[in-house]
Amino acid sequence: MKVVLATGIYPPDIGGPATYVRALAEELTRRGTETVVITYGRADRIGAHSSWPVFCVPKWVPFLRWLRYARVLRAHAADADIIYAFSSVSAGVPLFLSRVKGPKRILRLGGDFCWERYTGRGGQLGLKAWYASRPWLRSIMQRLLKQFHYVIFSTRFQQEIYEGVYKVLPPHSVLENALPQGSTHLHRKHEPFRLLFLGRFVGFKNLPLLLRAIAKVPGVRLTLIGDGPMEKRLRQLASELLLDQRVTFLEAVQSEQRAELFREYDLLILPSITEISPHAALEARAAGLPVLLTDQTGLSSLLTGGMTLVPLSTPVEIIRALADAVSQYDTLASAAAKPVPKRTWKDVADEHLSLFQQLP
Repeated sequence: MKVVLATGIYPPDIGGPATYVRALAEELTRRGTETVVITYGRADRIGAHSSWPVFCVPKWVPFLRWLRYARVLRAHAADADIIYAFSSVSAGVPLFLSRVKGPKRILRLGGDFCWERYTGRGGQLGLKAWYASRPWLRSIMQRLLKQFHYVIFSTRFQQEIYEGVYKVLPPHSVLENALPQGSTHLHRKHEPFRLLFLGRFVGFKNLPLLLRAIAKVPGVRLTLIGDGPMEKRLRQLASELLLDQRVTFLEAVQSEQRAELFREYDLLILPSITEISPHAALEARAAGLPVLLTDQTGLSSLLTGGMTLVPLSTPVEIIRALADAVSQYDTLASAAAKPVPKRTWKDVADEHLSLFQQLP
């Protein structure tokens, strides 16, 4: 079987899809499945893999890069059994333009491209409310979705939104993320309190409001690790809020480096407007680091055990949640130190292969 994984991002880029594609490619290759990855980016940044090829498409202006991506799909996916797309737009539009018809086409949805672009321009509506306010978008997305033989959602949360919005969906189901495995560590609170954000610096992560909240919470130091289009704006805002001595920006780190990193902090905070399937939260929980996560998340109760889910959409809500976390820290740390349920990338790959083989 030949499987082409078509993604918008791939390591060293950070983000859930990048981590997911690399881990799945590794497991599929281990089982003897011929695996190919197509992504945007520069080949010299990604490097060579001995086990599976990675074909890179330059990040030109949108329509030109879609055409280039479509050409790469025609060259390397026409003889595939499965084309597995990880974005309805970044990969879905090039797939539509490629007119590659032979392989079965599967879409995985663990985020929402159009909603993320909306939040990147300053929008503050959560995913559910945004879809309710954008009925015109449905016809465009319906056409993109129609090309797929099957849709895999990472959460029931997003599946239910799509079932409510779109009259006709391809056959679909939920296939949850793997749970990172590690050795949990019982954390002891530092003075001053060490707060961590890990992820992309993009609109839906709600980071400007996090900085405004931190400015009003003495005794807390925040480290933001990652990169993205909002980095310059966030640095400027931190300076304007006189947070230069309390807020630190660090470069993105890959998954294999994070377990040791988590030991240095007291709490991971993800105050996103909506956080469908946050891999960083799962990684932190596997290491025993307490997690403060927006309640607008798609993670199931199986995956959020030991995390604190509360509203985090305004500075006032963030301030209140941080005060509670600091005052109840021993309880949070004890809950986070409990072993996580076992769900490995091997399990995820086995479920994928079973689905691939069952497609008519």
